Amino acid sequence: MDTLTSVQRYRDLSLWWDTLPGPLTADVRPALDTDVEADVAIVGAGYTGLWTAYYLAKADPTVRIVVVEKETAGFGASGRNGGWCSALFPASWAKIARGSSRGEAVRLQRAMFDAVDATGKAVADEGLDVHWTKGGTVGVARTQTQVTRGRAEIDDAREWGFGAQDYSWLSAGEMRERIGCTDVLGGTYTPHTAAIHPARLARGLAQAVERLGVRIYEGTPALSLEPGVVRTPHGVVRAEKVIRCTEGYTPSLPGYRRSVIPVYSLMLATEPLPMAVWEQIGLARRETFNDGRHLIIYGQRTADDRLAFGGRGAPYHFGSTIRPGFDREPAVFAELRRVLIELFPAVADYAITHTWGGPLGITRDWYASVGLDPKTGVGWAGGYVGDGVGATNLAGRTLADLILERRDSDLVTLPWVGHKSPLWEPEPFRFVGVNAGLRVMSSADGAEARSGRQARRASFFGRFTGH
Repeated sequence: MDTLTSVQRYRDLSLWWDTLPGPLTADVRPALDTDVEADVAIVGAGYTGLWTAYYLAKADPTVRIVVVEKETAGFGASGRNGGWCSALFPASWAKIARGSSRGEAVRLQRAMFDAVDATGKAVADEGLDVHWTKGGTVGVARTQTQVTRGRAEIDDAREWGFGAQDYSWLSAGEMRERIGCTDVLGGTYTPHTAAIHPARLARGLAQAVERLGVRIYEGTPALSLEPGVVRTPHGVVRAEKVIRCTEGYTPSLPGYRRSVIPVYSLMLATEPLPMAVWEQIGLARRETFNDGRHLIIYGQRTADDRLAFGGRGAPYHFGSTIRPGFDREPAVFAELRRVLIELFPAVADYAITHTWGGPLGITRDWYASVGLDPKTGVGWAGGYVGDGVGATNLAGRTLADLILERRDSDLVTLPWVGHKSPLWEPEPFRFVGVNAGLRVMSSADGAEARSGRQARRASFFGRFTGH
């Protein structure tokens, strides 16, 4: 098989890539080999670029849309994430309100709720089998400090006007009915999350946009992105509107090295588990799950009854460097397996069949944004901090409205539209700062376990993130 054209070579990117059905593993699309003209040029065939192309083509079939992708559709975070289509936004409501208003912060959150359902609607409309199950998210509290934080989250939600239909506290008994992990003391629940097979969504969406007349050129890296022009090794795309949808890979573009940093999140997955084990673990509604620790973990029950589990902990690499080898950190995988067994002892005797990772994009103020500069015609979306499955749908619909100049759209006035994050510090300062933050959050969990009290260091570091 030709390794240059076959998408099979991407199977080891993740569990999700390895379990794609045959129709979604067609050969890599031809690369751009000549100059082309379009109305809209999109750089990046991940969720953001594909949703933008999808909603734009649906709204106006006469718009000529070209997408260029360095690898293949779904190569990046879109094909490697935890499979949470959630309503999470990286910046806190208080932070959003400081830059707009209290009402606008609430409006953005409700737009995020709607984005989950809009994703589900598009999946149904296009007949995409992405293993969609909207079971919500349980956030387990396993220590008294986590109980305190979780209850504070619910109290905060009430103060912002969100009721139990959006966020609720579950008692220890109620939580155990949903998830059978160790040391359950209670926790939070939100219904606004669906578990999905993320690579099925990315690959299926790429095919859907092609059916709408969008041209996708794979194996076509963008060497530069400028007003009206995207330059690639073998051709130039000229377009009135140029949209950057590159997320964690953004620093590779000239002029964008400090706009976003790539931080790695790693995952593993078990072999399919027998029903006797699932009777202990629960997650009967395929709820996605995490717990109240500072160093983030996340997981889901897959449609084929595996546990897919991930977390942060991999280092940031000097100069925002991205390399395939960074997807594999044995020490992080070992720690993830340890934590997984600590949560669910019943999985100890079952094999880990897949380990993988990849970079996600973080802006300096942990604030995702979307926008289109009317003077230059250059647009963008990103900075999702790992919570982009739902946010990219909202971004795509918003970019489509901005491109079509729909001034009556409620989306184009949301407070993340046009937000400009400050640049990250030059090296070596960002290398030192980002990795110091990683150590702070990791040590905060250990400090709380020893003392039983809230770790002040985590609260202090929170000032530099999305809070």
